[in-house]
Amino acid sequence: MSRFCPLQCMKSTKNNAEKIAVLILNMDLGCDISPPIFHHLWDKAVFRACADGGANFVYDVIQKGTNGNRTKHMPDLISGDFDSIRPEAKQFFENQNGISIVHTPDQDATDFTKSLKLISEKIYQKLIDVNLIVALGGKQDRFDHSMANISTLFQAANFLPQHVRICLMFGSSYVCSLPKGKSIIEVNTGLEGDWCGLIPIGNPVNLTTTGLKWNLTNEKLEFGELISTSNELDGSNEVTVETDHPLIWTLAFKTLHSDT
Repeated sequence: MSRFCPLQCMKSTKNNAEKIAVLILNMDLGCDISPPIFHHLWDKAVFRACADGGANFVYDVIQKGTNGNRTKHMPDLISGDFDSIRPEAKQFFENQNGISIVHTPDQDATDFTKSLKLISEKIYQKLIDVNLIVALGGKQDRFDHSMANISTLFQAANFLPQHVRICLMFGSSYVCSLPKGKSIIEVNTGLEGDWCGLIPIGNPVNLTTTGLKWNLTNEKLEFGELISTSNELDGSNEVTVETDHPLIWTLAFKTLHSDT
């Protein structure tokens, strides 16, 4: 059984129970993710990484900053096949101290997947102490990229340590993969939005839920048949999902305010 709070990462940094790594995918500020969410998560992270073109985004943030706050935006790791990072961004980061820049030319895996594997290696080697990886962005205007990102969420279960969760956040959407078995999802942060969904990918799933406006009781979800989209929370503090195969959980989140 797994228990987690999807949006705890968006709460105050005073809570140190959750140690997060942030991985920036190729994205545009204000389009793929809002500035307050990026700055909150980037500042809170104990490890910061960019997947290829994600470094362009961080480079632009740094260039817009003042001399006094530029250093806090520096990533710890930049990796990818480097077909998307701009030359001036790559040269800038190569000239900084303490940034690991790793070329991963393998074309059979996405930069997202390859970056996750590098972060996973650092966790296994105890070079970093992380229990949540938050991936931001991903150019969700590209459907092929969106599907590749979902595939990576499923692949991550094969190489991430069991105690480490991975999620993807873009726009107002939180996305993660739920494992086979029972998951208890805490939805009491006050940041939960108006909708949620349970999406089977690859395999039909049989599942039972509680805590939703439209619960499922030993029902089959399958593409081309029933899938649970535009569902809602029922006001409970928890959602439970019991499934015989992994599937996607997605949840809307609200804009951050200064008191979060």
